[in-house]
Amino acid sequence: MEVTSFPTYRIDLDFTISPEIAVLRDRIARFVDQDVLPVEADRSAWDPHENIGDEALQTLRQKARQEGLWCLQLSPEAGGLGLTKVGMAVCYEAMNRSIFGPVVFNSAAPDDGNMMVLEKLGTAGQKARWLAPIADGAVRSAFAMTEPAPGSGSDPGMMQTWARRNGDDYVIEGTKWFITGAEGAAHFILIARTSDDTRRGHTAFLFHRDDPGWEIIRRIPIMGPEEHGGHCELKFNGLRIPKENILLEEGRGLKVTQTPLGPARITHCMRWLGLAKRCVEIASEYAVRREGFGMRLAERESVQMMLGDLAMQIEVGRMLVMKAAWEIDRGGFAQREVSMAKIQVANLLSKAADVAIQINGARGYSKDTILEWIYRYARQARLVDGADEVHKMVLNRYLEKEGKDFWHWEVGE
Repeated sequence: MEVTSFPTYRIDLDFTISPEIAVLRDRIARFVDQDVLPVEADRSAWDPHENIGDEALQTLRQKARQEGLWCLQLSPEAGGLGLTKVGMAVCYEAMNRSIFGPVVFNSAAPDDGNMMVLEKLGTAGQKARWLAPIADGAVRSAFAMTEPAPGSGSDPGMMQTWARRNGDDYVIEGTKWFITGAEGAAHFILIARTSDDTRRGHTAFLFHRDDPGWEIIRRIPIMGPEEHGGHCELKFNGLRIPKENILLEEGRGLKVTQTPLGPARITHCMRWLGLAKRCVEIASEYAVRREGFGMRLAERESVQMMLGDLAMQIEVGRMLVMKAAWEIDRGGFAQREVSMAKIQVANLLSKAADVAIQINGARGYSKDTILEWIYRYARQARLVDGADEVHKMVLNRYLEKEGKDFWHWEVGE
């Protein structure tokens, strides 16, 4: 019988990482294990808002600098390590084995996203004045966009804060709230309306905390632990910002918001995967040594199913994050990839904490582990940088537009 031969087709699906990234990941993991986790275990090193205290933070940050583990996301010219988004996915996951990991390496929100947008869109002068001090760890920053009703939340078209031209300055009037890190920030990126144009009606401004004409009304209490500087409500009543402090250009504020939000959403996911893995780690360790009714928890089929399902869901999240990171690295917008990753990983984090608490029983519900911290922290994941429902609407718009081509493989050259 004649055998028909077929040509060999090359399929490039490469899930390997470079040796350099593997070495960096392992160095970060060792630093977290040896230096950060002992501080996490010492409640006296925490601040009143359940974050790492400043004295302990500065000690760890200095050591991270000395070991060359500082500001992974920025270019070497800006004081960073120049990682791609794929490299960041690997390393951010490793650093967030500890709840305090990202801030130690200067890779925590909101500074993380703010530095990336300033590096990409800022002028040389703006980078020197506004980016360099954040990258150096001398100051913290905040991104002021969200407003109370009837102002803008997920819909920037509803924005009520105005920046009106007055000579060479812009005068700001309005209110922002849930501004992460505002109480501890020195450098701010502010999004305000400069016209009624739906596409070119928003502008991004830079201002300093010492500039007159604005105030923090309150630090809003939340159900979970807080980032440094909390989540604040801001009132603008005549803040004057010179035109040279416009980021990008007048009317391009929506462009500025998309520059940090896409990468910021995916870097959130990178970090959350590290926390989800930590939940599995704590649950697995306890299940191996805890006995009841004549057998260890790890031998019970119900526990095995819970942990096996979490392992699978974490891997699903990792693949979605990696695909989004790859798409950004090759110059794509990656909106739908980011949305899928954001939905998956945000829900995964809540589930991982919940399952780990269930396996640990009363121990998990107590403060003897950091599971209850992660559980409270995780609830915000489904809200920050776009609620689940908003991202699902984004995906549906792509589905309506593309139909069955929504699911496709990119064709190489």
